[in-house]
Amino acid sequence: MPVKLSTSSLKQTHWYEYAVRFALGGLATVAAGLLGSYFGVSVGGLFLALPAIFCASATLIESHERRAKEKAGLSGDRRGQQAAALDAAGAGLGSIGLAAFASVFYVVVSTTTIGAFVAAILAWATVSVSAWWLRRKLRITARTVRIGASANGRGISP
Repeated sequence: MPVKLSTSSLKQTHWYEYAVRFALGGLATVAAGLLGSYFGVSVGGLFLALPAIFCASATLIESHERRAKEKAGLSGDRRGQQAAALDAAGAGLGSIGLAAFASVFYVVVSTTTIGAFVAAILAWATVSVSAWWLRRKLRITARTVRIGASANGRGISP
């Protein structure tokens, strides 16, 4: 599936769903701050890297997809779970990119701050897109193997 921008989902979101996102994101940030003040900035920084709005986004994506299927007269439970799982996979791939961002920034910042930001953003984009591309290639390979295995199980030659 190609990456694209769609503004139609903005029309599907209710005002209270934005409020839930802001509230949960704020709570995650406050929790990271409290952990940082109690255990030190190293531990707090790890929790601050948690995508603060991920929890709220995953639940909203699940409910939007489920409602869309139910509107069409179908059960949307499975579709909602799959959409939330796909969002979680994207967050995981983005986290790999954030680790690259932090590593490059840490190495370069002693030389130049602006250069550190530029290099870190390039590292983030390169690693995130590469991870997405690699996941996509591995997923297609896994699907091909499963199709071949099920065809053999039914006595069908691939």
